[in-house]
Amino acid sequence: MAGPIEAVQVIAPDGVPTFREDYSRNLPPETLSWLYELMVLTRDLDGEFVNLQRQGELALYASCRGQEAAQIGAAACLRKTDWLFPQYRELGAFLLRGIPPANIGAVWRGRWHGGLGFTEKCCAPLAIPIGTQGLHAVGAAMAAQRLGEDSVTVAFLGDGATSEGDVHEALNLASVYRAPCIFFVQNNHWAISVPVSRQVGGPAIANRAAGYGIPGVRVDGNDVLACFAVMSEAATRAREGGGPTLIEAVTYRMGPHTTSDDPSRYRSDDEVELWRTRDPLTRYRTYLETAGVWTERLEERVTHRSQRLRAELRDAMVNAPDIDIAEVFDTVYHDITPELVRQRDELATELAREA
Repeated sequence: MAGPIEAVQVIAPDGVPTFREDYSRNLPPETLSWLYELMVLTRDLDGEFVNLQRQGELALYASCRGQEAAQIGAAACLRKTDWLFPQYRELGAFLLRGIPPANIGAVWRGRWHGGLGFTEKCCAPLAIPIGTQGLHAVGAAMAAQRLGEDSVTVAFLGDGATSEGDVHEALNLASVYRAPCIFFVQNNHWAISVPVSRQVGGPAIANRAAGYGIPGVRVDGNDVLACFAVMSEAATRAREGGGPTLIEAVTYRMGPHTTSDDPSRYRSDDEVELWRTRDPLTRYRTYLETAGVWTERLEERVTHRSQRLRAELRDAMVNAPDIDIAEVFDTVYHDITPELVRQRDELATELAREA
C-alpha cells in the first residue's frame, strides 16, 4: 500500500521557510499582515466565546483554537462571491467574510434569528449535522455551472465527516459533473472522542481522492501560507473547468470538541503538548519577524481591534434579551402542529411551577 500523500509545507514549525518552490510564499507585506491579524482575532474571539458560554450567556460553543491557520489560509485567497459551506467551527472564515461576532453569538445563544446575515456574505449558516453541507456545496457549484458563473464553492469538513455517506455522495457527484467545488477537510485528529485512525483505513484522507478520480492534496494545516497556496491552486483549477479537489489540512483541535466535552478522557496531555509546540500563531509570527513584516505597531493595531471586537461581542451577549422559550416551538413550522402546542403548554406549566 502506498504511503500518505506528502503534506505541502512552506513554513516549517520553527517559522523558517522550507525549500519548496512549487508553492509560492511571495505575498505582499500588507497581505501577510492581514493574515496575521485575522488569525489573532480568531484566537482571541474564540476565547471570548468560550468564556461567555462558561458564564451562561451561550448554550454551547465549538472552539477552533489551533485551527486558525487552516481556516484563514483557505478562505483568504477566495473571492467574495465564492460560497462557503461551513460546519460549526469556522469562526475564522466567518470573521474574514465580515460577519459580525454578535451574529455568530446569536447562533450559539439559540436565538431564532441565528444565522441571519450569513448569506449576504456568500456564507451558508452553520451546519450542525455532520457532513450534510457537502451536498449543499456541490448543489450550489452545479447551479453556478448552469448559470455560467465562474464562482467556486467550498465545503468545510472535519475528519469525522469523511466517514459519513453524505460526504461520499457529494464527492462522487462533484467528480462526475466536474463541479467547481473544493472539499476542505480540517483533519484535527479527533471526531469528538474517536481518533482519525478509527475513521481512515487508508494512508490518509487526501489519498481517498483517487477513488473519485479527482486531485487530492495534503497540506500542513498549521501553515497559513501553505493553506493559502493550496486553496488558490484548487480554486483556479475549478474556475477553469478542472473540477473538484479534495484538500486535507492536517491540524489539531487544541480545546474540547465543544464546551460540553472533556477531552482529557480520551487523549493524553503529552499529545496536546506536542501540538502546542506546533502552534500556528507562534509559527507565523516568527516567520513574519524574520521577514521584517511583524512590527510593534502591527501588534498594537491588532490588539486594539481585538479588544474592541471582544467588548462588542460581550456587550451584545450580556445585554441580549432573555430567550422566549416559545420560540423553540413556534418557529419550527409555518403553522404550529397540535403536538408542538401540547409540548409547549406542558413546558410552560412546568416552568411556572418552578418560578
